[in-house]
Amino acid sequence: MKKMKIALLGFGNVGRALAQLLIAKREVLREQYQIEWSIVGIATRRHGSVLKPSGIDLEAALSLATADKEISTLAPNNSDIDGVTFVRMSGADVLFENTPVNYQTGQPAIDHITTALELGMHAITANKGPVVHAFDRLAELAQAKGARFLYESTVMDGAPIFSLWQEVLPVAKLHSFRGVLNSTTNLILTLMETEKSFDEALAHTQAIGIAETDPSGDIMGWDSAVKVAALVTVLMGIPLPPDIIKREGIEHISLEDVIKAREEGRRWKLICQAWRDGKGVKASVGPEQIDPNDSLYNVMGTSSAVTFVSDVLGDLTITETNPGPHTTAYGLLADFIRAVR
Repeated sequence: MKKMKIALLGFGNVGRALAQLLIAKREVLREQYQIEWSIVGIATRRHGSVLKPSGIDLEAALSLATADKEISTLAPNNSDIDGVTFVRMSGADVLFENTPVNYQTGQPAIDHITTALELGMHAITANKGPVVHAFDRLAELAQAKGARFLYESTVMDGAPIFSLWQEVLPVAKLHSFRGVLNSTTNLILTLMETEKSFDEALAHTQAIGIAETDPSGDIMGWDSAVKVAALVTVLMGIPLPPDIIKREGIEHISLEDVIKAREEGRRWKLICQAWRDGKGVKASVGPEQIDPNDSLYNVMGTSSAVTFVSDVLGDLTITETNPGPHTTAYGLLADFIRAVR
């Protein structure tokens, strides 16, 4: 039986969904995978931090965080500490790094993961920043330390994208991909087809918790560009900074544009794509009108999809319908099993 000590850095919607999933699957992990776990640290931005080598009551932590109360009351002598210090003090075997993404630099998540790997911890994240801005360095460090750096949930939540290519499709070479990868913009465009204005559609996505209070990262295409950069960097083996990707958001698409496209049997989508170009790669993010025969035409609401073109398998499309924090959490749990089995 493998007994794994876990540190949770970030305890928002995704972190709490992961906690719920760990509790729900505790017996399955023990019986089918011979994995037992304990939570030795939780660090949050809003509810304080707690470190307890003997194990934290995860259900109590969930109750406190959900009630918007401090989790630091779960153990004595806890106080707010920075992320790197938290990782060092945790004594964990596995770090789940789920802090907010920094599109421009990937920090401080890169430092959190670097610290964990240097200490021999497995590092698992849903944060795209480290994958885009420090993938090679972190992967090499993980290998040198005999640890795993895993990131399935960074693109399309818990859908098996990276693991599919790394574990299921041996010798396949990815030539190109094209997809709809941002739930917020796709939901806005879907709502605009029902004749809601852009502002009304955005307000709805914010009200149901899909869009952030500041939605600019989604609306202006930054989130999509970072996802494209992650796919290119990992699956094509070509480091691609997101700021050099040709990028256009949906902020200039009017209700009239959407209605006109609908009347013509077409619809707007924010298309993410990349393709090999000689020894390099070209990539773009931007709104396009697509026809009903396009595989992305019926990807509606918060759903996502991507079509991969390889040298041996032709077109392969993966679709995820109406994802949420629970699906992101599943990707994290799947990575946890891969790391420790």
